[in-house]
Order: sequence, then C-alpha cells, then structure tokens
Amino acid sequence: MSSKIGLNLTKHYSMNFSLPKRNNKIIKFIIIHYTGMKKETEAIQKLCNYNSKVSAHYFIKNSGEILNLVPDLYEAWHAGKSKWGNYKLLNKYSIGVEIQNPGHEHDYKKFNFNQIASLKKLLRYLIKKYKIRKKNILGHSDVAPNRKKDPGEKFPWKELAKDDLCFWHKLNDKIIKKLRKKSVNLKNKSIFIKNLSKLGYSNYSKKYVIKAFQRKFRQSLVDGKIDEECLVISKNLLKQ
Repeated sequence: MSSKIGLNLTKHYSMNFSLPKRNNKIIKFIIIHYTGMKKETEAIQKLCNYNSKVSAHYFIKNSGEILNLVPDLYEAWHAGKSKWGNYKLLNKYSIGVEIQNPGHEHDYKKFNFNQIASLKKLLRYLIKKYKIRKKNILGHSDVAPNRKKDPGEKFPWKELAKDDLCFWHKLNDKIIKKLRKKSVNLKNKSIFIKNLSKLGYSNYSKKYVIKAFQRKFRQSLVDGKIDEECLVISKNLLKQ
C-alpha cells in the first residue's frame, strides 16, 4: 500500500472499535474531524484510551505523520449521533480522520501544509479503495451540526476540491460575494432549507444547519443567516 501511493502509516492501535468486521461495500463516507485539544499527545492518548469511548481510523499529526489507529474494516467511534441523507449513526458506514488542531475552544488555527498534504494522499487512497463519492467526503459538523463545528471554517475544502477530493460549487467567488448579506424572501428561504435537505443535511435546528453549510461552502462569513449568496451556492451544488 505505502509504495503505491506514497502513504507512510504508523501503526498505533486503539482498542475503541466495534465488532464484527464490516464489508468493504458498507463504507460510503469519509468524515473529517479536528481533535479540539491543545496538546497532540493528549489527543492521541484520548483516542486510544478505552474509557474515553472515542477513536478514529486515522490521526494526522502536526508533522504530517499519519497514525493508523483502527483498521478500516472495524467501526471506529468518531461520529457519534449523526445523520446524512438517509443514513443515521454514521460510524457504521464511514472512515474517520482526526487532524490535530486545538479547535474553536483553544485558539483555532489553520491546518498546516504537511497535514493537508498527508490528508490528500490518504483521501486519494481511501476514495479509490472504497469507491467513495466526492459528495460523501464530509466534516463532522455536516453530520452533527447541532453538536460539532469541526473541522471548521479554516479547513481547506476548496483546495481539496481542486484536487478532485471533495464536493464544491462551480461559481466565481468574486461574483457571488456581491450577493452576500442580500436578503431573501420567505419563499427563497424555504427553497434554501429544502436544498440543504437534498444535499444531505438533516433537519436539526435551522441555525446550526445553516452554519454547518457556511463552514464548508461560505467560510469567510459564518453567521447562520440565509442570504442570496448561500442560496445561489446551494442551487449550484444541486446542479452537479
């Protein structure tokens, strides 16, 4: 595996996974997280501590080193109570990738070059191996918007999309920015919420879902408010 894709994995197994093994075909999603912890060592310890009841399949360190914590064919405990489209409890259907970052509660920062370079290699491998669709490369906040913000608005979704590693709109940023904060009527607000549902977002609190959408597709302003820019982005995503 490593020689074919240039992916160097370090085995660092966690006990936190469910039996029995699952079939390759059940893996439909990749869910990306940040650790939300100040210290990398403590984050790794938590993911490997049975009492914490959390884990992920992969952990990307600040250095870019990738730790393989749980084998792909076991269900890791990373998504928790979650929903996307018709799928509930996404641990069963997904691979979880944790990236070291202190998160919103601890001086949230940009993900560094080494981390994203390693993530790209990992995604290429997983997408090819499990035939995962680009629209199923998700953030934790996408599937649990009422609880989670990660990987957050500093995560480079657009950069990944340029490398064909996730789903993105095909609009010109400068043009659609002119629509920002322009109010929409009740009918168009309803259309936007329906669009979110069609994309896969669940019917949690509207404000949380809108913010989750913005953290991914309109990262420079996450205000939980529907405007023309958000509406146009949602329509373009559905065209694809």
